[in-house]
Amino acid sequence: MGVPERMVRRLDVTGPDGVRLAAWEFSDMPKCGPEAGPADGAQETGPLTRSKGVLLLHGLMGRASHWADTARWLSGRYRAVGLDQRGHGRSAKPAGGGPGDDGEHQDPYAREKFVADAESAIEQLGLAPVALIGHSMGALTAWQLAAKRPDLVHALIICDMKASALGEQSQREWEEWFKSWPVPFATLADVRRWFGEDDPSLERPTPSRGDFFAEVMTERDDGWWPVFSRRQMLGVREAWVHDAHWDELARVVCPTLVVRGIEGELGRAEAQEMVRVLPRGIYAEVPDAGHLMHLDQPADWRRVVEPFLQAVLPADG
Repeated sequence: MGVPERMVRRLDVTGPDGVRLAAWEFSDMPKCGPEAGPADGAQETGPLTRSKGVLLLHGLMGRASHWADTARWLSGRYRAVGLDQRGHGRSAKPAGGGPGDDGEHQDPYAREKFVADAESAIEQLGLAPVALIGHSMGALTAWQLAAKRPDLVHALIICDMKASALGEQSQREWEEWFKSWPVPFATLADVRRWFGEDDPSLERPTPSRGDFFAEVMTERDDGWWPVFSRRQMLGVREAWVHDAHWDELARVVCPTLVVRGIEGELGRAEAQEMVRVLPRGIYAEVPDAGHLMHLDQPADWRRVVEPFLQAVLPADG
């Protein structure tokens, strides 16, 4: 699931609090001529003049490269950019916050920080009016931004994220799950096997889950470790699991597709209630897919998403 360098261009973004963020544009870049992009590995500092924008936001523990397949087919019609959110991927991983100018404690992983980062990415990269596609935590960020800045967001796709509160018990379960990881892993094959087959939390083998976690590991002297801090991930999650997010959902005025995998975490009843609450909500399912539906069933995921985008965000002629 690795991304060949020739297919991706890194775009540096700065969050409003100065945190450096890595955004990635997935496309076939021109190889020569006056319109050619930078050489492999080079970085682009300014916005590109291309078609309408789509910003893809990954879930907790994810990274922009998890959207690579989706972004590539999107790039035939749109400017498709994935954002490594703070604490993830190649973006900065700020330590715990200290006192701010007002003397109050500053949490670098507060919900509003993620929303502000996405807002900054859209504005700095010239993507507006944008279609936002968010998975899990990224979906929450997407609809919170759509509620906050309707002028920036033309369409929204929510992928397997609940609007209801998950509660303290859920957070305790995640803490125990993080402790159960048999790190370091000796090989990437061991990563794929544990997360895709051997993890006791799994009901059945899920190869795409193993691939997901292999993408967020880095090799050290003693083996393979996650590129993120599990402690920080718990802190990120703490910022949303205790609250319901129905009020923000109701303030999203753009066309919104709510997509669930049949075997995912978002139940049909809640998904349909989310569609009812949304002023312009549409419901869709991806069969034979779980929480990682865009990785489990990429062809069916595309069949659901592509017609919606073509209807609400026609590509530039």
